[in-house]
Amino acid sequence: MQIIKNKTSIDFIGKRRPALFVSSVINIAIIVGIAIFGFNFGVDFAGGTLVEVKFADSITAAEVRQAAHKGGLPDPQVQAIGGASENSFLLRMGGVTQLTAEAAQTAETAIRGLGEITEMRKPDLENGFLNFRSKTELEKQKIKDAIEATGLGTKEVRFLGQENGQFDYQVVSAGMADKVKTALTAGLEGKKYEVRRVDYVGPAVGKQLRNKGIMALLYAMFAILIYVAFRFDLKFGPGALLAMTHDIIMVAGYYLISRREFNLTSIAALLTVLGYSINDTIVIYDRIREEMARYKGKPLPEIINIAVNDTLSRTILTGGVTSLSLVGLLIFGVGEIFDFAAAMLVGIVVGTYSSVYIASPLVIWLDERQTRRENSSGSMKAKTA
Repeated sequence: MQIIKNKTSIDFIGKRRPALFVSSVINIAIIVGIAIFGFNFGVDFAGGTLVEVKFADSITAAEVRQAAHKGGLPDPQVQAIGGASENSFLLRMGGVTQLTAEAAQTAETAIRGLGEITEMRKPDLENGFLNFRSKTELEKQKIKDAIEATGLGTKEVRFLGQENGQFDYQVVSAGMADKVKTALTAGLEGKKYEVRRVDYVGPAVGKQLRNKGIMALLYAMFAILIYVAFRFDLKFGPGALLAMTHDIIMVAGYYLISRREFNLTSIAALLTVLGYSINDTIVIYDRIREEMARYKGKPLPEIINIAVNDTLSRTILTGGVTSLSLVGLLIFGVGEIFDFAAAMLVGIVVGTYSSVYIASPLVIWLDERQTRRENSSGSMKAKTA
């Protein structure tokens, strides 16, 4: 199939300086925005709890959010998933357990009222543990009742043993998922629902996942750089690397501006954009290499213009077909599927743009720099002779 039947002669490279200026300004603005505002990290990276619930009756996300807030959740994030008739929602909360610094302080006051407490250890907020030592033996049920009276859900009270005539106890606070169930039950009287899925990610694990995701992007870019440098020429490699960096920053700008959650799916989208971007760049690089052999002596900017015009039909077909499939996901997809499709759509546009206006101009600049260096070296040799 050929969309453009007649050969075009559009001067793409002639517009490279304004295009590079605009791209540089936008990229710098995005980097500054990320430094100031940061991403809206999802549970994968920020840590927290995700609960999927399905209601038997028709209900909206706003009603679920209002009921959760009424039941004691201060700032629940509620997102509908699936069709409207499915009545399924995702609730996201920061933290894995209900034990916070404030809750621990309140629980400590309640525990001290039960007997002679000789030591209150620093609470383990990440795992939800509260350890203390008592001079007198205490009933576990009384400890649990006293703590739950403060509003802190308690999963278990453990007796850790006796040492030097003192008794060690550990309180295990309930998870945020339990608080979600309690809040929904209290806020939605008469509404039946079931909990379908509960995911926990601790802050340490979230940070580790985030770091590994960033390293995966860097490794992929480094491997692609080596591949391009060996397949073509060393002067082609930096252009491909700069184009990929440009595309990653632009797609990151989508997450920054839209405030959509940045999570593992976002890393998958960025890696996919890398693959699409380098594929488009390599197609143009291949044609540039062919035209360089065909038009020896012709200036490189003219050769690149010819190569870009020759591949224009293919670029439109590839980008258009891929975009059509993503539009379907944007219309019918929700949640992470929508985010992935939107990020990919941005990636296709900027990936096509960068192949022409980022990768190719850098090849020209490196070629001109190499020519000047060779001419300078030749002049020096002539003077010496």
